[in-house]
Formats: sequence, structure tokens, C-alpha cells
Amino acid sequence: TLALALKTKPYASRKALLHRVADAVDPFTCLQDQLARPQRSWLKTRHSSSFALPQSNTRKMTTRRALDGKVYFSYEDIHDAVSSSVARVKAFKPDVIVAIGGGGFIPARMLRTEVKVPIVAVGLELYDDNTNTINENGVQIKQWFSTDYGPGALVENGRVLIVDEVDDTRTTLAACVSELRKRHKPSQVGCLVVHNKLKAKRASLPSDVTYIACEEVPDEWNCYPWDAAAYGLTARAHTKRACACRGGAPVVVIAAAVGALA
Repeated sequence: TLALALKTKPYASRKALLHRVADAVDPFTCLQDQLARPQRSWLKTRHSSSFALPQSNTRKMTTRRALDGKVYFSYEDIHDAVSSSVARVKAFKPDVIVAIGGGGFIPARMLRTEVKVPIVAVGLELYDDNTNTINENGVQIKQWFSTDYGPGALVENGRVLIVDEVDDTRTTLAACVSELRKRHKPSQVGCLVVHNKLKAKRASLPSDVTYIACEEVPDEWNCYPWDAAAYGLTARAHTKRACACRGGAPVVVIAAAVGALA
């Protein structure tokens, strides 16, 4: 349809034509009609059935892949996902949140607004930032909190909710639960993740740990807004990609249109 429309309208130059086509179907442009569509209507979808600890109240999402093969999530997406878990978190009744850095920091802060419990932070590193590969010695502890004062004191004999952005292999979550129980004596431990990837896990959680996944997603390369600079994007550019993924137009339309006019 687009190709026929372009053939019937004259353009001053091929360059002007290409700009016109790109403006019409640019998959990284946040258009008003895209925003009006359902948030989880994606260009490409893939499903996986290999996962553990299913949650009856967890939203199950299909993949939204941009043309570079990655899945972009905006701050609005994260906020909506976290908010959807508030009832389950309140049912757990946490005394304190343990945010795993760096992906768990912002979701934990979003959660705190509605749950109103303090946050302490830990730094765990599974992947080497220099090589982008898994550390040979497993999860490395880079930062921990003190229980001598402040919110950290609530961990001892308290109900602790660990928060991270994604449950990929479950290795980091399992290591955090293990270390928490080794160093302290919480009465109950829970884990909340924004996204649980539907895939086989390399580690498991103890059966007495409460598990909350805000959303279950296919096993894709997720791009979170706080990592925008790592992908060479500004925060606004990242948001535009996340918006476009909600209803993005296939780039093949460009090829078809230009090919028809060649």
C-alpha cells in the first residue's frame, strides 16, 4: 500500500523520497498512534515454556524486539511492572528491602513509594564488565551493608525482600539469599524481580523463599533505561525505542517501497 502511494506522488529527489519513507515507518520513532495501542503488542514474538516458580498473578508478556534484535524497556514500563506487584509485596510484609546493584536500585526505589519500607544496598557481580562474560569464580560480592545502625539493623530477625531487575539464570538471586542467611539471621526472605526470563535456570532458591516476578518474559536481550549510555543512547532515545517497540512498524516496508520504485 505504501509503495503504491509513493509511486503516485512525485518527489524532488530520491533523497527526499527516502526521508519520506523513513519518516512514515521509522521503528525508532514514538508516534501517538503507537502509544494508543496495547502496550504489549510487539512486532516479533517468541515464547518459551522452560521456567520455574510460576506465579499465578504474574503478567506473562510476549517479546518486543527492536530491529537490532534487542528488547527495550522504558522507565514507564518498569514503573507499571513494579506497581503490578505491590499487592503481593504487601502480603509478604517486608521490614526492609535489599536492592541488588546496579539493576535493582531503581525498581527498589519505585517499590518503596508504595510499600514504604527502607532500602539497603548490596553489590553483586556475576558478569565482568570488561569482558561481558561470566566471572570464572561465580558471583563476586562488591558491596554489603552494616547491621550496626539504620535500616541494616532491620535485617536481623526481620522480613527481607531482595529486589533485582531480571531473573536470568537465577545465579545472582541464589547467591544473594545464601550470603544474606550466612551473614545475618532474617526471619523470612523474599525475592522480587521485574522480569523473570522463561528459561532453564542454573541455580535454585530454597523452598521457603517467597518469589515474586512482576512480569514473565521470553529469553531475549533486555535493554533497561538506566543502561542507555552503554548502548550509545541518551535516555530520550532509549525511551523512543521502547515506545516504538510497543507498536513498531516493520523495516521491511522500507525495502519494499524503495524496491518498487527502483
